[in-house]
Amino acid sequence: MNLKDYIASIEDFPQKGILFRDITPLMLNGEAYKLACDQMVEFAKKQGATLIVGPEARGFIFGCPVAYALGVGFAPVRKPGKLPRETVTVKYDLEYGSNELSLHADSIKPGDKVLIVDDLLATGGTVDATIQLVERLGGTVVGLSFFIELEALEGRTKLRNYPIFASLKY
Repeated sequence: MNLKDYIASIEDFPQKGILFRDITPLMLNGEAYKLACDQMVEFAKKQGATLIVGPEARGFIFGCPVAYALGVGFAPVRKPGKLPRETVTVKYDLEYGSNELSLHADSIKPGDKVLIVDDLLATGGTVDATIQLVERLGGTVVGLSFFIELEALEGRTKLRNYPIFASLKY
């Protein structure tokens, strides 16, 4: 099965000049979605992950099924003001703007082996911010797993200290 057959490319979204890789056709096909998640689960097993962390919102789409399959917890990384308890927060840059991310302060325990899961590796800003949150709380990032990597944006160079898996590369 070629998973690229289940990705729609949308020009000028969310703004002019951006080619958006839409994963919703993949999510609509149970067999394709399962294959994508299974590939991430295999990588997570090899890394010895004991906790999955995913940034909102599309990191939840892949991170939760991976955590479920492994029988480990999932910690959501969200925009400020979306988590109800004490949080840690970091600012970061996107390929077309900037943002902030927060994580519950009690989500990560020292010694947790964390796999960060997201749908897309572009410039690496979102995952770098997520790494900072995990490490600030004492977790060890054992790997980074993405469904799609946009190689031309060179996000991997920002993240070279971590094992990286990507199902698809554009």
